[in-house]
Amino acid sequence: MSVKKLMSEENQEIKRVLPITKPKRSTDITPTTESIDDSDKEGSPLFFQAIGIISGVVDIDEENKNTTLTISGNKYPLYYIASNKGLRALDALKKHVANNGNHQRLIVYPRVTHFPGRDKPHQISFQLVGFDPGDNKGMCDELKDLEFKLSGIWQFIPVCQVPCISIFKNFTEDRLEYVKKSDISKRVKYMKASHIPLFWRDAPVPPFRFNPRVAKEQQGRAYFVSIIAKFLPQKNAFGFESLTQMPLEEPPKFFKASKKMKAEALSLRKKEPAPQNEAAKEQEAIPKTTSDSSKFSMPQKRSKPNSQVTEKEK
Repeated sequence: MSVKKLMSEENQEIKRVLPITKPKRSTDITPTTESIDDSDKEGSPLFFQAIGIISGVVDIDEENKNTTLTISGNKYPLYYIASNKGLRALDALKKHVANNGNHQRLIVYPRVTHFPGRDKPHQISFQLVGFDPGDNKGMCDELKDLEFKLSGIWQFIPVCQVPCISIFKNFTEDRLEYVKKSDISKRVKYMKASHIPLFWRDAPVPPFRFNPRVAKEQQGRAYFVSIIAKFLPQKNAFGFESLTQMPLEEPPKFFKASKKMKAEALSLRKKEPAPQNEAAKEQEAIPKTTSDSSKFSMPQKRSKPNSQVTEKEK
């Protein structure tokens, strides 16, 4: 029997035995400062996260202040957080490379840049978190090369033909205070989601897809999923490996810039009225846990749609 057929039967069995459940809204969320990335919260299905292990050749160009990572012949930009924490991680990596060679096993966050127009391919880069010192501890032992923990909203976005797991900024009170004090452009940038393209055949729930011919209250549901995925350099995307949590009807609290806020920030950048477009309308139609009536998005509970999700879209 083929591996694909086994995976299909396994997913069907999961759907039959384990119903989709909702998270408990009383779950505590540990406050963090704005400098801590969402993906630091490992292992919890109640947090948005995207973090994993990449093995490749590190090339540090000191003169041009440019660092790249070569995987299976493909070269990817390797960034670091512009903070004391990020600089320490980069300095430690430089010393490790000098002592142990360029081929390294790194802990990274995936970063994906999408462009207007579905025919324009996205670009993938990675953000340095740390490296494997060879002690077989923590994530370096838990994940294999090219494996990632992804937890987010499973959906199609307007500018990508492949469905994505959308990683939003987790909500904490500290971050709320930071957002309140930031200007409109910084708010929008801070709350920007990362959309990770994912190939996932026989998924137990379909990715949410906006239908402009259907009323908002009749749109399908966007599910929160937690999985292990493998980075596929040949496809410049990720591939499903295994479920770590059954899909949830309601995600944890998160930040999401409202349509009004995005338009205002765009208007300030271009110094002209921001145009309304179908992409913005489509994103707004996603069943949300946020309210556009406030200056920044606030978590709310979802209301159940009138109709249930049917067959997976092909």
